[in-house]
Amino acid sequence: MEFLDKIVVVTGGTRGIGRAISLAFAGEGARVFAAYVDNDAAAISLVGEAAALPGTIVTIKGDVSTAEGAQTVINAAAQEAGHIDVLVNNAGIIKDGFLAMMADEDWDRVIRTNLYPLFHCCKWGVRKMLARRQGSIVTISSISAISGASGQTNYAASKGAAISFTKSLARELGQMGIRVNAVVAGLIRTDMTESLKQDIVDKIVSSSSLGRIGTPEEVADAVLFLASERASYITGQALIVDGGTV
Repeated sequence: MEFLDKIVVVTGGTRGIGRAISLAFAGEGARVFAAYVDNDAAAISLVGEAAALPGTIVTIKGDVSTAEGAQTVINAAAQEAGHIDVLVNNAGIIKDGFLAMMADEDWDRVIRTNLYPLFHCCKWGVRKMLARRQGSIVTISSISAISGASGQTNYAASKGAAISFTKSLARELGQMGIRVNAVVAGLIRTDMTESLKQDIVDKIVSSSSLGRIGTPEEVADAVLFLASERASYITGQALIVDGGTV
């Protein structure tokens, strides 16, 4: 168990891809702190599911798109040991719509929810890594950032920015022993994608090399790899996990 007793923070860590990531790290013995905004039932369910795993999961309610919320989460995770080992930026939403008809609040909310946590969590998370000159940051992006998607100008813009953010932060932190990477997820079976029309899903699946939708666990495996010592010479990269769609 490579992550035994490692301290891992996962934002948006109680549902969908974030849930799978939290469970995967706990399965490897990590002490996981899963941040969430408002779904208490999902948080309770996650803790229950993790009870039999070698690691632990603690859920923390807070809005990491704000400085106060991010500090609360990071400080809670670092309280006992004084540091964190891994930060996974997963928090995000979609509010699809054609640009010409998109409500201002849908643009603002997606940009704020998907991008602001990167700034706040990385700012405070890095401070908990610097003293030991080691750590790993992994951000979840989307294939929409690379290929584009009709009706997702707001979402694609936020996820494209996440990749640029990753590459720039990796340049800043490499000399300090901290690696920064992104996982670019394709169509993954989650609550978020359940709302997609079936013809859209079928089109994406038919265009992929593997001919199927991905699972949250497959994204989690990629995150664990990038956070592990097996990826010790990898930083500033965007690993595409999309079944061969692009």
